[in-house]
Amino acid sequence: MTVSALTTPATVATTVPALAIRHLTVRYRQTEALSDVSVDIQAGEQIAIVGPNGAGKSTLLKAIAGLQPITSGEIRFFGAERAEPNTIAYVPQRLQVDWRFPVSVSDVVLMGRVGRIGLLRRPSHHDRLLVQRALERVGLAAFANRQIGHLSGGQQQRVFLARALAQEARLLLMDEPLVGLDIPSQDEIFRALAALRAEGVTILTALHDLQQAARYFDRVMLLNRRLIAYAPAREAFTAANLVATYGGHLHLLSSGDGLLTVADTCCNPTPDGTL
Repeated sequence: MTVSALTTPATVATTVPALAIRHLTVRYRQTEALSDVSVDIQAGEQIAIVGPNGAGKSTLLKAIAGLQPITSGEIRFFGAERAEPNTIAYVPQRLQVDWRFPVSVSDVVLMGRVGRIGLLRRPSHHDRLLVQRALERVGLAAFANRQIGHLSGGQQQRVFLARALAQEARLLLMDEPLVGLDIPSQDEIFRALAALRAEGVTILTALHDLQQAARYFDRVMLLNRRLIAYAPAREAFTAANLVATYGGHLHLLSSGDGLLTVADTCCNPTPDGTL
């Protein structure tokens, strides 16, 4: 069992996948949250992880981030054996964050630099400049001194994206970043993700909206504790794959253009309490 990290920048041409997952299995006591998942993700790709609640989406992201022990299998980043944690940025579900904590927007973004400057060293002018530029790129420069709890949901998510930029992360993991956000806020998130794409950052995002997965992401991972499909949305979203993913919680409606509408009414969390 090996959990390793990215050591080669995503902008460097290589035939080695940015992320290679082999036969990944995660169990909580006797419950299997993920079973024998294997995928390759190329540098700079944006991947949507889609499935019902309790499918193991959060478990997969936490395992990649090194926050969840794996039972068996292997996770490798550009083939490396050792981790450099500052190259991976993990954005948890908003409900898991204490937004009452008395820190400013710039403080949160500056936390992204800790892995590079160390806990006991003071941030340099270069570090603070990276924070400023990151906030500018996600449209939050005017909010640098605001307490994070006073932001809207969309602004809070963009703070985490700015932290990933300041961190100079090459792999971004986002767990349900659009939950509870209105359409304009969701559009802001996708614009920020487009900026990260231009940087060559590899992104994995857990989602529920299949239309967004098809529109904004290179490939889709259909997951329900095991891997159902991993392909571009047009290939992944077949009736058979969707039924295998959502089972009895699937509702299919025909439309003029042949698209399928899916309603996920499942509400069972994974054994660790996440989705």
